[in-house]
Amino acid sequence: MAPQDQTRKAEKAVSGDSSIAARLLAWYDAHHRDLPWRVTPVAFARGTRPDPYRVWLSEVMLQQTTVEAVKAYFRTFVEKWPTVEALAAAPAEDVMKAWAGLGYYSRARNLKACADLVVQRGGRFPETEAGLKELPGIGAYTAAAIAAIAFDGPAAVVDGNVERVISRLHSIETPLSEAKPEIRALVEKLVPRTRPGDFAQAMMDLGATTCTPRRPRCMLCPLREDCSAILSGDPERFPVRLPKDDKPLRRGAAFVAERGDGAILLRKRPDKGLLGGMTEVPTTAWTARVDGATTEDAAPFAADWRRAGRIGHVFTHFALELDVFHAHIKGDVPDGHFWSLAHEISGEALPTVMKKVIEAAIPGATKARRM
Repeated sequence: MAPQDQTRKAEKAVSGDSSIAARLLAWYDAHHRDLPWRVTPVAFARGTRPDPYRVWLSEVMLQQTTVEAVKAYFRTFVEKWPTVEALAAAPAEDVMKAWAGLGYYSRARNLKACADLVVQRGGRFPETEAGLKELPGIGAYTAAAIAAIAFDGPAAVVDGNVERVISRLHSIETPLSEAKPEIRALVEKLVPRTRPGDFAQAMMDLGATTCTPRRPRCMLCPLREDCSAILSGDPERFPVRLPKDDKPLRRGAAFVAERGDGAILLRKRPDKGLLGGMTEVPTTAWTARVDGATTEDAAPFAADWRRAGRIGHVFTHFALELDVFHAHIKGDVPDGHFWSLAHEISGEALPTVMKKVIEAAIPGATKARRM
């Protein structure tokens, strides 16, 4: 190819990338989602800037979790702790309680550690990806998202929604697990000099509302003229994924001990590991790798244990089945355990799997009660 032809091709590519960004931003201005942590395009144009604390908090919550699930938790957190200083001053146990049910509990521990460190450093979040990645719980994606959205930096933000949009836009045949560097490079070419934060949010919104995994709304897509997957006639084929391995099934038993006044016996899990720092009823020694005992003979203390059913729960890397046993007991609290009164149960740091266990033994026990 002659040098002048190479120059024209490069200029055309740059022009095309600029056009894509411009059309996407115009679409975002008209069709953006209203989210409790977001500064709208109109507000941004009028000079309102995102609060880095709220952006960071939302991005940590959104890791491996849906927007709809996060909204209520986000509102609770900013009501309790409206600033990073307030969160740093909060007891870790209170943070874990507020996080209960959101899953991936290492995020909550890292959230508190990050808030503590930011406050120690003066209460300001770093503005660069490199600086953000030095903080607990902030990886490459989260650092890019905060840099772009909170500070309007030219960062390439690539989440699952963006991967899907880019995979379809370019009909990437490489399996997604291997195509991530290619996708990131393509996003980097698209990031505009102006409004990179809005561009990042526009890409995510496009994937969440229009370029959806199933039955994408291609006729409403602002990028349909550039999308090679549309031309192929099968956009749902992208991104290409390798077959998933079946998750192993682990088994164990859980024991719900109830006092005469309705209090339930609980204990705290170790700070590190699966469900670290959360609260649970006594269980057998199941892990992600090995089964635990499944009968009442494995109970931590003698009682008139009665079978109350079986619950199932799916973690990231394995599925779990727990046989649930229930007993009414009296006497002293075993070492390392404590009683939670009936009206306090809903406020404990119980992960979803433990709420399922307690509900199997005592229906309605984990629901909030009026005093």
